[in-house]
Amino acid sequence: MTHNTAPAARVGITPEQACPIAPVVDIVFSRWTTPILWALHEYGRHRFVELERRITTITPKVLTDRLRQLERDGLVVRTYHPEVPPRVEYEISELGRSLAPLFAALADWSVNLDKVEQARQTYDAEERPRGRRS
Repeated sequence: MTHNTAPAARVGITPEQACPIAPVVDIVFSRWTTPILWALHEYGRHRFVELERRITTITPKVLTDRLRQLERDGLVVRTYHPEVPPRVEYEISELGRSLAPLFAALADWSVNLDKVEQARQTYDAEERPRGRRS
């Protein structure tokens, strides 16, 4: 009689089953989501150009794509004002605001970034045998 002792990844467990927060991380921590949500949470409603000025390293195309995705995910509300010229504003939704405790916890944890940098420097300074994956 044989027993299946294959690791979980080999027996069909999805990443979401292995780590139930993985979908949250995918939504909230994609490349530009966090700075956009942070800006809207901290500074309130913004027009596109205002967000572009606040997050200086983002391209207009990427900002447009991320805002559309955040609107689709329900984290951002887009308001169109039919004026001449038309005005569009973005603000964080109630669902987006519900992430505030998560961002606060991460901001609190950021005091450890010096320790992370120190660990990286220590790791990079150590000699490691070549050819091994570990």
